[in-house]
Amino acid sequence: MTVAEAVADAHRHEWARVLAATVRVTRDIDLAEECTQDAYARALQVWPRDGVPARPAAWLTTVARNRAMDLLRREKVLRRALPLLVMDDVTVAPEPDAIPDDRLRLIFTCCHPTLAREAQVALTLRLLCGLSTAEVARAFLVQESTMAARLTRAKKKIAVARIPYRVPRTADLPDRVGAVLEVVHLVYTTGHAAPAGPELVRTDLCDTAIALARLLHTVLPDDIGVTGLLALLLLTDARRDARAGGHVLLAEQDRSRWDRALIAEGSALLVAALRHRAPTRYAVQAAIAAVHAEAPAWAATDWAEICGLYDVLRALWPNPVVDLNRAVAIGMRDGPEAGLAALHPLLDEPALATYGYLSVARADFLRKAGRRDEALVAYEEALTLTTNEVERAVVHRKMIEVRAR
Repeated sequence: MTVAEAVADAHRHEWARVLAATVRVTRDIDLAEECTQDAYARALQVWPRDGVPARPAAWLTTVARNRAMDLLRREKVLRRALPLLVMDDVTVAPEPDAIPDDRLRLIFTCCHPTLAREAQVALTLRLLCGLSTAEVARAFLVQESTMAARLTRAKKKIAVARIPYRVPRTADLPDRVGAVLEVVHLVYTTGHAAPAGPELVRTDLCDTAIALARLLHTVLPDDIGVTGLLALLLLTDARRDARAGGHVLLAEQDRSRWDRALIAEGSALLVAALRHRAPTRYAVQAAIAAVHAEAPAWAATDWAEICGLYDVLRALWPNPVVDLNRAVAIGMRDGPEAGLAALHPLLDEPALATYGYLSVARADFLRKAGRRDEALVAYEEALTLTTNEVERAVVHRKMIEVRAR
């Protein structure tokens, strides 16, 4: 691995840890971002000369925190020199905490209830996942300048409202844990099927999401939302290796490559999540993943069970993407014409207007129904809406198969 590759690897896997540790010192997100960026720039200068350190994250964290301490000391001197310039006190020394994970503190800060849900998610993607403002803007289908302004407003609100950088008290958790779970789930789904680029899976994002879900489960072992989310992530992630090499489709995956240990752990958590009260949406999604995990082959999938679970999920979490997945399950259970009929109302759904998976699902059913020309048109439409290169390759392959018949 070259030095440049080592720095890039450290950026992908350690950005959140370094930034969160620096925020713990500065209590200022903008300053922490600046110091973290300085640390990575310093690594590009120093590592070629001294070699890549044995613990890159520790090295980067030390450099970023030292830079932050230096800037804070200069600020303190400035305040002494300019007594009329009134500024807030900044606590430099890290405070003890029962939760020894800076990333979790940062995510609870991002998910403070005074921030709008979009701002919570955008901040988490920007800060915790290290996505650029342009990448976050693409995820929200807005202009980069719009997202930059949104992020600036959110960070300013955190500063002005003096939102504390800490895991809230147990009594305050119910107000935030729902947003935190939603964000962790979004981090995972962003990594599981990268919205753009040459890679299908962003392993760093998937690993970060699972680590956060495990940590939340340690903090809140009796929260069925947390338990359901962790079950869902593990049952889904069990298929990660089988999706390598472009085997995106569940029907085509080599099930011997599914991680049975993760499936067993996820299934046990699912049982716990369903044991006491009405299920959460994450538990129902995990149950759907468990049905797939139990099927020995694609053809042996219990589609009737999956359709029933999607009906439950729709009631808990009305969502056009859930409707799309339910329509696909109906088509698998009752045949392609039934699937097309279930998809038809979704063609006028504004939220799915640019969602390539709808076009792919429709094309697949048209193909199975023998409507070759219509299937090709739908696949062409899917290509215009799909920006991930692996998924585009799958659509191309399907078009070649249809034309060959």
